[in-house]
Amino acid sequence: MATPVKVYGPPLSTAVSRVLACLLEKDVQFQLLPVNMAKGEHKSPEYLKIQPFGQVPAFQDESISLFESRAICRYICEKHAEKGNKGLYGLDQLGKASIEQWIEAEGQNFNPASSILVFQLAFAPRMKLPQDEKAIKQNEEKLSKVLDVYEQRLGESRYLAGDEFSLADLSHLPNGHYLVNNADRAELFTSRKNVERWWNEISSRESWKEVVELQNKASS
Repeated sequence: MATPVKVYGPPLSTAVSRVLACLLEKDVQFQLLPVNMAKGEHKSPEYLKIQPFGQVPAFQDESISLFESRAICRYICEKHAEKGNKGLYGLDQLGKASIEQWIEAEGQNFNPASSILVFQLAFAPRMKLPQDEKAIKQNEEKLSKVLDVYEQRLGESRYLAGDEFSLADLSHLPNGHYLVNNADRAELFTSRKNVERWWNEISSRESWKEVVELQNKASS
């Protein structure tokens, strides 16, 4: 039996939860190892050997160490091409290229604005930090423009990269989940018919429900 891969970091982290969702889609066994960031464990010499920037997640597959959640997800899909959801990272060159362009869109367009909103609206209150109303307003406007593009795209295809759920869609789940469920910004998704349909479909996948369960356990 294969040795489970190791994922270091709290499931409440958006980047960690992206990797967990991918592992569950691909039916790859994993061990989730907590990193107490409040105690500075992510800056310890041992941890910095596997994640030189002192961030989460860090990932180990026997002798291989990786960081950056999207790169980890690609590695998982390539290594375990025949496991679980076989089409998660495309079945041919064109499919993969389409997925790549939407992963890039998520990383360059959706993620910057949504990450600031998630921090300001979901995490800052928990951490007893003041909210930056200007940053909230600016990034809501930025994210609205991105979701307008998605609305048009999702009127043409069921999912972002085509008619099958892929890594491109999965990559949006962590920040989207916080915006819809913890930041009182569900309207960004529900006010757009195609985006709402897409969000309801991707967020109700069994893999993501399992991640949310892990998050709920961690926060209880």
